[in-house]
Amino acid sequence: MTAPPTGGTRAADAPISWPVWRLALVMAFGAFMSQLDTSVVNVGLGTIATDLGAGLGDAQWVANGYLIALGLSLPACGWLVRRYGAGPVWLASLGGFTLTSGLCALAGDIGWLVAFRVAQGLTAGLLLPAGQTVLGQAVGAHRLGRVMATLGIAVTLAPALGPALGGVLLHLGPWPWLFLVNLPLGALALYLGVRHVPRDRPAVRPASLDWPGLLLVAAGVPLLIYGLSAWGARGVSSGGSGSGFGGALGPVAAGALALAAFARHARRTAHPVLDLRLFANPAYAAATATAALTGAAMFGATLLFPLYFQLGRDTGVTGTGLALIPLGLGTALLLPVSGRLVDRFGGGIVSVYGGLAAVATTVPFALLRMDMNPAVVEGLLLLRGMALALAVTPAGIAAYQAVAPEQLADATTQVNILQRLGGALGGTVFAVVLTARLPLGVEGAFHTAFGWLTAASVLSLAGAVWLTAAQRRGRRAEGG
Repeated sequence: MTAPPTGGTRAADAPISWPVWRLALVMAFGAFMSQLDTSVVNVGLGTIATDLGAGLGDAQWVANGYLIALGLSLPACGWLVRRYGAGPVWLASLGGFTLTSGLCALAGDIGWLVAFRVAQGLTAGLLLPAGQTVLGQAVGAHRLGRVMATLGIAVTLAPALGPALGGVLLHLGPWPWLFLVNLPLGALALYLGVRHVPRDRPAVRPASLDWPGLLLVAAGVPLLIYGLSAWGARGVSSGGSGSGFGGALGPVAAGALALAAFARHARRTAHPVLDLRLFANPAYAAATATAALTGAAMFGATLLFPLYFQLGRDTGVTGTGLALIPLGLGTALLLPVSGRLVDRFGGGIVSVYGGLAAVATTVPFALLRMDMNPAVVEGLLLLRGMALALAVTPAGIAAYQAVAPEQLADATTQVNILQRLGGALGGTVFAVVLTARLPLGVEGAFHTAFGWLTAASVLSLAGAVWLTAAQRRGRRAEGG
């Protein structure tokens, strides 16, 4: 399969029924909860450490444990969907996420809180790829852009709103409210899910679970994410001296070796836990590479922009959260348009124009003074958010459109893994570059860091050009 043909087709323009839109909204509800939880809880780590009598380093594992657990559960999602069906997996993970949110609120010490956060992360890691699979199976490839954009709105708005919501919750009550807020949301999502999410089980039972492959991927992905994140964090604490890499080298090397061992294992296994044969499809390979590159540029920037406001513009935590809302708002506003464009013209060409806009809206931060007018800053963030709607989401959609329906569970899992790895790498690079330059001056440090972000955006643009070429070759091959 390839992307939709260039120009409007009857399939791409066909209306989408209300039951499908309703299903997309339910899936978006679950994605919003899991994405919101990360940024809301991170705001309260200092308060949690104080109230539970723990050090800030111990409290940091409340965040790290969650992220590592996300990487642990992701590799199993494809097999679980093939075994039990996408709808049942989504409902079970949502129920588990809601239950563990309540357990986190009841934790009496930091050890129990970290343990419950790990359990919460294991369930949250399944929500987004299982939800994407549900939607892909419901709508079909040529209308996938419009409904996937609904999920994209939830995924981009949640991190933007999270810091501000976390600050409000901590102002109104104690830290358990950071988790209790998930209970009414989860109950409502479960009610809607039980009513509207299809629970069809696959007609053909999959092969037995590839345990050796699962263990290799489930070890490699979290180790890489943790090692890269630790490198960035220790680079900050060491003042950018570079000494922070020593403690992160072991996890990074072990994670890379585990994933290399899995790639070797997958070639020799009839039914690996992740089907790497999908990468033989040029359009899929280009789309996933572009998704990883855009993940590095987008998620890495989520580290850079808060520091820009806090260190460069002397803005508090709550003020920073409010100042970043235009970034998520711009993405949310344009995603419906982005999805329709993907259905009509294909994800590659849409990502190209989005990549150009992302570069254009990043360059000013690398050149202009730190004390530029706040209205100019907010306007640039709004425009950059719109650019990301055209650059990031279309690449993932193009990957899903490039595979057959029975391969969708593997595709959603692989794209999510690569985006998380790309995001961890981007965050690390920008953190190390920034802290290495800070002793020489704040403004110069941020100019350099945003220069690197511009370079990452250019790499994402190159990936989008590659994807466009691969899609065009695929259409010519089908036509010829």
